[in-house]
Amino acid sequence: NGKGRALRLSQTPSLGTLRPCKEESKDWDTTQNLYIEGDNLEVLKLLQKSYYGKVKMIYIDPPYNTGKDFVYKDNFHDSLENYKRITGQVDGNGKAISTNRETSGRYHTDWLNMMYPRLRLARNLLSENGVIFISIDDNEMHNLRKICDEVFGEDNFVAQIAYQGLDTVKNDAKYFSDNHEYVICYAKQKDDTIIKGQKRTEEHNKVYKNYDNDPKGPYLLTPLHAKSGNANSQYEYTFANGVKYTPPQGTFHRFSRESLSIMERNGQIYFGAGVPQKKTYLSEVSEYVKLTTFWDYKLAGSTRQSNKEIKELIGSGIFSNPKPVKLLHLLIDAIAGDSDIILDFFSGSATTAHAVMQLNAEDGGNRNFIMVQLPEPTDEKSDAYKAGFMNICEIGKERIRRAGEKIKEEKGLEAMNLDVGFKVLKLDTSNIRKWQPDFNDIEQSLL
Repeated sequence: NGKGRALRLSQTPSLGTLRPCKEESKDWDTTQNLYIEGDNLEVLKLLQKSYYGKVKMIYIDPPYNTGKDFVYKDNFHDSLENYKRITGQVDGNGKAISTNRETSGRYHTDWLNMMYPRLRLARNLLSENGVIFISIDDNEMHNLRKICDEVFGEDNFVAQIAYQGLDTVKNDAKYFSDNHEYVICYAKQKDDTIIKGQKRTEEHNKVYKNYDNDPKGPYLLTPLHAKSGNANSQYEYTFANGVKYTPPQGTFHRFSRESLSIMERNGQIYFGAGVPQKKTYLSEVSEYVKLTTFWDYKLAGSTRQSNKEIKELIGSGIFSNPKPVKLLHLLIDAIAGDSDIILDFFSGSATTAHAVMQLNAEDGGNRNFIMVQLPEPTDEKSDAYKAGFMNICEIGKERIRRAGEKIKEEKGLEAMNLDVGFKVLKLDTSNIRKWQPDFNDIEQSLL
């Protein structure tokens, strides 16, 4: 219910504008990064002109719809006024944010109507080989998959990754200790998409050995047989040294006679233990290995680690349970090239920006980020408010400032030209007015 209105909401042009805020920015004249304060629905509309088809990767960590504070309650008639009310810019009641309780008959509907227009607009911004990653838990996973199937196409579903964000057991859980959530991935055009995977580590490389002092270096041994094949791949092959090879019963030759002959001439066959095997050299394999669809906390970080990260940067209790830098680092490195644009329109504490700067510092890349966040007021009783952070945007901006300086300090000369700045833009009303003609005096309306 309300899907038609949500669709029209994504098609309605914004009457807002993005106003520069140089005093809150960092390296305004040189940076290519953006930090935008505003309702992400309006901001996504405003980004269409400049960034249509230019964003390589989108990551979002939207509200999981667990019945707590919801914030994103779209007003179909005037979303800009609604935005000002939510962020306390209009009247004294502005700080009263909306909730979405499970007792509501529109519990799932309200969440879907919030997500649907934003995902439609987000798809427009993706490049043809771009992807979107969305963090979610069991509450709305099934519904999110359905609307993503509609917006991006079922054929463009790439993966549903189970991510173990909790590295301890919750013994106070009523039934099971929920230690994982999900990251789902959809492509703009799956056939054009390349996901590199994870950079090789010493752990990956330690299985490569050099049993016969091969001058080409360490290698991995793989069988010459395969589980499938046809009658043409069932034959006996005799190597130059007299060793005869027939695949084990029920299997087939993995390679043709010609391929085996070439591999033998190139020294790619190992005859240890009497069973010939193919050598795959470490020096010839990709620097990336394929990622699986299960990521444990050792690979992608945990909530405990991410809380520690933000505590060290801006203080204890300022922001609860942000995503770990490790998780975003892994996602960005798997898909984004050296100079691609990464967008996060539910940016929270700006972990995505932190990860972009970290990765650029490590590999010399020039990736840029666009962070979008609703300046939701912090609770007056919270540690964040007491520390001087009046809204979530102030937390995100301060994190980027401090994380950037910390990375430059750690990397030294290597990070001398690293872009750790950002231009702050704020959603505001513009001089554009709705076309409401006086039909009795059209000429005057045109004027």
